[in-house]
Parts: sequence; structure tokens; C-alpha cells
Amino acid sequence: MIVNAAIIGSGQAGPALATALAADGESVVLFEAARLGGTCVNSGCTPTKTLRKSARVAYLARRAAEFGVDVGPVTVNFRAAMERMERIVTASRDGLGKWISGTQGVTLVREHAQLQGRDDSGTFIIRAGDTTYHADRVYLNVGTHAALPPVHGLTECAPLVNDSILELRERPAHLVILGGSYIGLEFGQIFRRLGSDVTIIEGASTVVAREDADVSARLVTLLTDEGITIVCGASVTDISGTSGHHVTLSGTRSTPAIDGQTPVATPFSVSGSHLLVATGRRPNSAELGLESVGVRIDAQGYIPVNGALETNVPGIFALGDVNRRGAFTHTSYQDHEIVIANRRGGTRTADGRVTTYALYTDPPLGRVGLSETEARALMVKGRTFMMAAHDMKFVSRAKEESETSGVIKVLVDADTHRFAGVTLLGIGGDEIVQIIGVLMEADAPYEALRDFLPIHPTVTEFFPTVLKKLAPLV
Repeated sequence: MIVNAAIIGSGQAGPALATALAADGESVVLFEAARLGGTCVNSGCTPTKTLRKSARVAYLARRAAEFGVDVGPVTVNFRAAMERMERIVTASRDGLGKWISGTQGVTLVREHAQLQGRDDSGTFIIRAGDTTYHADRVYLNVGTHAALPPVHGLTECAPLVNDSILELRERPAHLVILGGSYIGLEFGQIFRRLGSDVTIIEGASTVVAREDADVSARLVTLLTDEGITIVCGASVTDISGTSGHHVTLSGTRSTPAIDGQTPVATPFSVSGSHLLVATGRRPNSAELGLESVGVRIDAQGYIPVNGALETNVPGIFALGDVNRRGAFTHTSYQDHEIVIANRRGGTRTADGRVTTYALYTDPPLGRVGLSETEARALMVKGRTFMMAAHDMKFVSRAKEESETSGVIKVLVDADTHRFAGVTLLGIGGDEIVQIIGVLMEADAPYEALRDFLPIHPTVTEFFPTVLKKLAPLV
């Protein structure tokens, strides 16, 4: 079969790219060896945010008396919550399948695809099942998978990862989570609110180590106040038992230094019914046959690309998590927009893309641009910044909703008066922080937000107040 374009993988970029190319009159083949929709639909955004809602309803029901509402004892039907999640995931995946299959010009092939060099005309050869395909261009949208750290006994333990934990239909009595970053914290809070005991073990000195230390500390307080046990500075050396029955993790924990003394490593042991490993991801670049056409990968298996998402081989592109330019659903989707725009004669690029993301704890952490830590690192190179912070407990809307955890932190370039970054841990943080992203893309001065007329009562209305507190970062 000869086509204009071959797309390997149906994550957030793949289907949208396939249908857009077909709309332009191109013939497209889309390969998917597993489930349509990739991580987001099947084991990421859709299922976890669906479960997050069930967990939040349970959390609010338990707090009902605070709001003058008597609901009586609150219980969670864990199986029902998981089955609701499954229905929503299935509906999303089925809808995606109908969209792709109903698009003229797109052929969906449910087989593993592998590059097998080029033919005499220079066209790329792709093998899937018993069929060979020839394509002028190839787009790789293959994503990543959970990686297991080299800990003795871990493989034998048969731990849960972000995919398999969603298959549970009986609530874990005690969920132990190895890894205190985004996946670990989100699942930890969800399962705690659904009724499990939860212990999170993190190797770094604090959770979500890429964030500012004060923000990480607030997250620790938020989660421990809900009854989650967090063990930081921990080095797990041995795991025994089987996840789903009984599992024990042992190792050493580095305690903070006191009065300048050297930190002390003390033994620790944690036992639970289930183990979730959330310590990192690895790209799905193996077994794609990249070597047959000379596509380079880095030491971790990611596929480097330029701003137009092109690999080192003309005609082969890498989109989404596998190109290491974002690792989020929204960056993957924008990757396809960049490719399509350029295919239609544009000059869009992923270079200089404003970093935006959210950690979906409750309340969420919304982030755009630089953190304070990153700004301070740039100060040694001559950059100057202004910063202001405002606790959520002083925000009217937060007080009215009894959602006062969190902080708003704003960074502004002192020379240009342009926003450099915002951290918003608090109610609506994932939505509100995007206001700053738009202003950064528009290259607008911070005064535009300082002087605008906001709506009361909202969280956004406090941006003018916060911006009036800007002071040199020293």
C-alpha cells in the first residue's frame, strides 16, 4: 500500500494529525498496536481526572458539616467509582475510533508498525503484520511507558504502575507508592480519599523536587493533613512480597542535618497491601526500526527533533512525549498543530514554547514559565526579576469556599516588565494560571494585568493586588 503519510501511534497528536492531513487531500495510514488514544485516554488524563472527581465528592461529603449540611456516615463504593471511570474511558476510546474510521482518506491499522528502510525511490518502508506500506513521510507518536527502578525484589513483587492500578476493583487496604512526583501524589490523594491508607516514598529530600522548596513543603502539609504518610530522602534497597497481597519495602532514610552536622541515614521499613511504582517514564522508541533509516535517539531513548518536530532524517517527525519537548497531552496536541501549520506553508516552531502544566492534586498546582528556583539560577547570568507572593488564605473566594490551601507566586522580568512565570497552588490554579500564559505569548507587560478590571469574587481578581506587591528578587 502506498500512502502520502504514515503515522505510528494514536496518542494526542496522531489522530488529529491523520484527520487534518486527510482533510488536505492526503492519503494516510495510522498504526496502533495497543489501545486507541494512547496514555491520556487510557491510563492518564481521562481515567485519573475521572477518579479524582469521585475522590473529591467523597472528600466534600465528609466535610459537609462544615457547610451546615448533614449527610450522615459517608462510604465509598470503590468498585462503582472504578466502573464509572472505565465507562468514561471506553466511551472516549470508542468515540475516537469512530472519528478515525469515519474519516475518508485515513486507514486505521491495528498492528505493530516497524520501519524497514527505504525503497529504490527513497520512500520509507513500514511493515505491519503481513503487509508492507510505503510512505513519503513518517510521523512517530509512540509515547512512553512506566519504568521500574533497579531495586532488589521489585520485579518479583509484580508492582502496579499507572496502567494496571486502574484495573483494580477492590480497594487497597494500604497503598504504598514508590515515587513522590506528579503521578505518585495524584494517585496517593485519590486513593486516600477513596478510603485506602497511603504511604508515599520519595528518594529526594522533598516531593515534586522540580518545584520550589516552599511549594513542595505546602504540598506535603496538604497531603499529610489528609492522613497520607510521606517518607522523603529514602533509598529503597529491598522489596519482598507480592503486590495485591502483602509487600514490604526496606532501606535507609536520610534525616536532615541539625546544627551543621552530617545527615544521618537510618533504617526504615514500610509494609502495605499494594505497591504502585511511579518513579519515571521511558520512551517507546525500541522496536520501531529507527536504525534502518538512521533516526538518532539519545541515551535515554528519546528522539531529538528541531523546532518543526523533524528528526535528523528528512521526512520523519517525532511528536508527543517521545520527543522530550513537553511530555504532556497539551504539548503533544500542539505538536500536531505545528506540523500541520508548516505543512500548509507556515513557520511555526516548538522552540521557545512557554512551559505550562498542572499537578492535579486537589487543590491543583498550575505552573507557567519559570519557577523562583529557575529564576534565581538565571540571576547569576545577569538576569533581574521582581517577585510577589500571596497566600490563598487571604483570597476572598478561597475563604468563601473553605479552600484556603496554597499560594500565588508571580515572577516578572525587571528589565522588560514581562511575565517570567507564575506558580498557583490553590483553587482553580490549573485554569487561572493560563491567563499568564496568554499574556506571555502576547508579549504583554505585567501592567496589563495589574490594571485590568476583574470580576468579584474570583481568585483571578487578586492578580492586581499581587502585582502591586512586586519587589526585586534578591
